[in-house]
Amino acid sequence: MPCGVAVGAGPVPCGPGMGSLSHGAPLALGCSRPTVPRGDDQARHLRGTQVFSWAGDPMPSHAHPPPPQWFESSKIHVAALVVGECSETPSHWSASRSLDQWLKEQNIPGLEGVDTRALTKKIREKGTLLGKLVPDGTPEKSLAFEDPNKRHLVQEVSLKTPCVFNPGGSLRITAVDCGLKYNQVRCLCERGAAVTVVPWDHPLDTADFDGLFISNGPGDPQLCQETVSNLRRVLDAPQPKPIFGICLGHQLLSLALGARTYKMKYGNRGHNQPCLHEDTRRCFITAQNHGFAVEVGSLPPGWAPLFTNANDGSNEGLVHEHKPFFSIQFHPEHRAGPTDLEGLFDVFMEVVRDLQSRDGSARTGGCGDAARPRKVLILGSGGLSIGQAGEFDYSGSQAIKALKEENIQTVLINPNIATVQTSKGLADKVYFLPITPEYVTQVIRNERPDGVLLTFGGQTALNCGVELTKAGVLERYHVRVLGTPVTSIEMTEDRKVFVEKMEEIGEHVAPSEAAASLEQAQAAAESLGYPVLVRSAYALGGLGSGFANNREELVALVSQAFTHTSQVLVDKSLKGWKEIEYEVVRDAYNNCVTVCNMENLDPLGIHTGESIVVAPSQTLNDTEYFMLRRTAVKVVQHLGIVGECNIQFALNPESEQYYIIEVNARLSRSSALASKATGYPLAYVAAKLALGIPLPLLRNSVTNSTTANFEPSLDYCVVKIPRWDLSKFLRVSTKIGSSMKSVGEVMAIGRNFEEAFQKALRMLSTPHLAPLNPLARQELETPTDKRIFVLAAALRDGYSIERLYKLTKIDRWFLHKMKNITDHAVLLESYREEQSTMPPAVLKRAKQLGFSDKQVALAVLR
Repeated sequence: MPCGVAVGAGPVPCGPGMGSLSHGAPLALGCSRPTVPRGDDQARHLRGTQVFSWAGDPMPSHAHPPPPQWFESSKIHVAALVVGECSETPSHWSASRSLDQWLKEQNIPGLEGVDTRALTKKIREKGTLLGKLVPDGTPEKSLAFEDPNKRHLVQEVSLKTPCVFNPGGSLRITAVDCGLKYNQVRCLCERGAAVTVVPWDHPLDTADFDGLFISNGPGDPQLCQETVSNLRRVLDAPQPKPIFGICLGHQLLSLALGARTYKMKYGNRGHNQPCLHEDTRRCFITAQNHGFAVEVGSLPPGWAPLFTNANDGSNEGLVHEHKPFFSIQFHPEHRAGPTDLEGLFDVFMEVVRDLQSRDGSARTGGCGDAARPRKVLILGSGGLSIGQAGEFDYSGSQAIKALKEENIQTVLINPNIATVQTSKGLADKVYFLPITPEYVTQVIRNERPDGVLLTFGGQTALNCGVELTKAGVLERYHVRVLGTPVTSIEMTEDRKVFVEKMEEIGEHVAPSEAAASLEQAQAAAESLGYPVLVRSAYALGGLGSGFANNREELVALVSQAFTHTSQVLVDKSLKGWKEIEYEVVRDAYNNCVTVCNMENLDPLGIHTGESIVVAPSQTLNDTEYFMLRRTAVKVVQHLGIVGECNIQFALNPESEQYYIIEVNARLSRSSALASKATGYPLAYVAAKLALGIPLPLLRNSVTNSTTANFEPSLDYCVVKIPRWDLSKFLRVSTKIGSSMKSVGEVMAIGRNFEEAFQKALRMLSTPHLAPLNPLARQELETPTDKRIFVLAAALRDGYSIERLYKLTKIDRWFLHKMKNITDHAVLLESYREEQSTMPPAVLKRAKQLGFSDKQVALAVLR
């Protein structure tokens, strides 16, 4: 699905409570989720285990059933939903019904086909607005605007009588329900708490609990004076009990201690809000949805800010200097949303256990402020080859610009004169020499740089840097590797070491074995079981790789691979799984963001450079997206990568099972695509981080005011399609697979997948879509460089989505989108005889689907 900008037309309640919110709640604007997940009874495998246990069978009469795994509330709490596009056909494995059906079941009106970007701009200009939906032709005044802030929303959504979750828990936590989310209960119960949820105005007695939790909720905190009074009595108790507040709970705690709150012009709403921890100055990405904030200047003595918004400077948390009280404005537990700070629930439970105040920080030693280099050597990628485009020229040029801004002298080695980075006036000095240890050593001896960048020249520069380190050249001439250390690079390149490092943090790579001889490779294949993937270690673009279905094919592939490398990797085949990528940025102080998430349209088995790639991912649900994001951050932090890297996952299309395919600790073709897709200058930022500059101190290159420590959200879709010139090479197979043959790629941007997809296809030489023949049917199973056009012909020929999925393993969502295009082409052709009868809506839909004027003309006039 296109990841839309979610905005509230009106003061949007922070979160639905366990009770019900009546109609008249604000509208929710944005792009839709493609499907509604199954109920809890059909999704017990989520997170692998069921965390709620009950002492006895049947469940105690006073205990509340565990909250459903897939939902955060008992019902939908918006008055209406407005989206840019709604997926008509559910395709996710967990889906039981569509979003449209779910809204109808709960009597919630929905509206699609609205330009949500235009609405967002209007809200930016005016501030938070009230909104209403009326049928076309209805007098506007027939429905009055309603201001939710004039209603006591907390009273409406809070439960009416107390209930207990997980009564067998070891610690007693009372949770004040001001609009509680189910995941807050889950987070507490998972950590061993017996959670008693009480209404918003329930009297609080410190004898009844070991710790007090105050939930999020909707509306103005000033309306909850009963809660504030109850909290004030708990704060003043002679034996203080730990208190933890979230969102509205943070604001209510602030009012109880005597601080003030104020209404924000827009509020902070989204999954990508950066928050600085005051003690460590580390920055975390958080989920937020609030329209009120706490005035820091009104805090009484003994209280201090805990977190601050890195963009607007608003308060994001408070902590008492001596007593066990703290609160936060953001949602560490939000679903959907990043879970970087879910550990604050651990902090709270630890405080409850030992009644000692903790600041909740994730302290890291980080890297100290190293001396700023005066002269830096940059290794380019050398001449272009099959498997490369201009991505390394792009990244190297950005790095040089970043270093020059810091007044650092740059020396570049690159034998390719046909590049931007070797242009006069960019680098201070350029050596047109091969990227080999011998030549690079000579340059180091002559120039005496005090730093070297290895991650901007692809695999060629990485391999050269590793050899220079092993030979002791860098140590001999006192040259410091900037950015990712060589040890971290070697961890990602040596498969055996990489597997061990992943096991240390409980992650798994695809079953794989390294082999240094043909005999070892044969033994590995027998152990793993055919089919297997054979690939060269330390190689770019899957050079010499391929799938072996039997011993004979294995021998041929391994023999070829050993002509390029001394080690081959034999992997268990995961052909047909989804391939998902994340571009991750980390600085020397452990600040980490995932700048872009991408999904390969083609399933695993086709090299990512040979595949059509879509950003952001379109077929993942929120659980899958943030599960992989959490893993990506954990892996990059564990490996100690500094700068930018790419991590690739294999995801089972029928479950949440995944494997890590590999980590590229360098700028890559995917990095260049991510930079262009998001507008985030990855190479530029990576060069700055290599100098030891903290990520939160860097500015967003678009706004020049907000921090670069953020994750872009896209309300558009980006599609990359490789370009092949196989017709120029005699006797070269047109089949595409795990080894790259493409010589370039095109990228297109559109408001939806169909538009971006058609734009990208037009930049390639498009053949006539002839009727399907027996040979073309084979191309669906064994892809070639023309497969996408064969797919189009198959759809026109009447192939069903299910049949095409079985043949290609391309996700049904993408196949449905392609069918939208071919179906509309057929509709346009139906007006050939009477063009004047074509309704304007048909032409408008054609433009929305990305048809060019020429395409429409050919369809109608041919």
